[in-house]
Amino acid sequence: MPDRAPQPVDRQLPTDEARDLISLVRDIAQREIAPKAAEEEDAGHFPREVFTLLSRTGLLGLPYDSEYGGADQPYEVYLQVLEELAAARLTVGLGVSVHTLASYALATYGSKEQQVEHLPAMLGGGLLGAYCLSEPSSGSDAASLRTRAVRDGDNWVITGTKAWITHGGVADFYTVMARTGEEGPRGITAFLVPADADGVSAAAPEKKMGMKGSPTAQVHFDGVRVPDARRIGDEGQGFAIALSALDSGRLGIAACAIGVAQAALDEAVGYATGRLQFGRPIADFQGLRFMLADMATQIEAGRALYLAAARLRDAGRPFAKQAAMAKLHCTDTAMKVTTDAVQVLGGYGYTADFPAERYMREAKVLQIVEGTNQIQRMVIARHLAGPETR
Repeated sequence: MPDRAPQPVDRQLPTDEARDLISLVRDIAQREIAPKAAEEEDAGHFPREVFTLLSRTGLLGLPYDSEYGGADQPYEVYLQVLEELAAARLTVGLGVSVHTLASYALATYGSKEQQVEHLPAMLGGGLLGAYCLSEPSSGSDAASLRTRAVRDGDNWVITGTKAWITHGGVADFYTVMARTGEEGPRGITAFLVPADADGVSAAAPEKKMGMKGSPTAQVHFDGVRVPDARRIGDEGQGFAIALSALDSGRLGIAACAIGVAQAALDEAVGYATGRLQFGRPIADFQGLRFMLADMATQIEAGRALYLAAARLRDAGRPFAKQAAMAKLHCTDTAMKVTTDAVQVLGGYGYTADFPAERYMREAKVLQIVEGTNQIQRMVIARHLAGPETR
């Protein structure tokens, strides 16, 4: 079968620096990430060495202030980097997105002193973060969380369990939302908790249908003492911080979804143009050609949607509705495109000898994380019609 190499995505980038950055990311993806992706995912290997490389090359702090080790890149550029990484291996692309999410609270709401002390190591010093909002009994209803922080002099004592934590057990720091006051969203406060603090532990990673190289685990906080200097923002501001972080994080998920979808399309096109049946490539048959055309169109639409939302964010304009739309459309697109890619490959698509089945399994989780797509529809509807009446 002829080897048809996929063509790089033709990107609209705002600066020469951004074009050089994408070239760097593609080189790292082709040399260090993609060749090992299938084998390491099958083995459940977490590629910490890749994240160390990304930190060393400045790719773990792209949208943050260069004063603290970031790269001052707009979200329009950062998200396209995520897409490239996710196309090579979703564990890496999503991992960078989660690390960026975990760093958001301190980078956006932290005091100057906190940022000077902690951000350089978080953004470029080799550390890896995790974001702790969900709990075993509070997922979509995150405001009902039960993890509690009780003040004890100049410290807080945190007790509770967080669930579905990407990088649980391998992260160096956790951004933790804990209840410090009344029930509901106004009683929640954000904390920066070092992973090596006494009382922090992680359960065994969940056994998942995809993204086996990315550990997802419960994280337990058993009387963890955290100084008040690690409280982020005001008491009771944590839920607002969490929602603000998720607006940006959903754009990261959208970009990762388009990366997976693009990888699946490339695989499908390469196979269809090389596979001969009835004396000609199966890409000659109209039914399959139309399927490929629809896949490509939905990917382009998703890319345009997440970039439009990113440009609103970069301009300082409201973008929460557009972020929810992008997350919804892009992840649904990834699920449809990867399913169709398996169909294009036929029986081969159902085997682990080709990456299409892995893309399909990985795409599913993107419809769930950082707010299910049903929650995204609720968010969008509230922007259109106002809050629900009770």
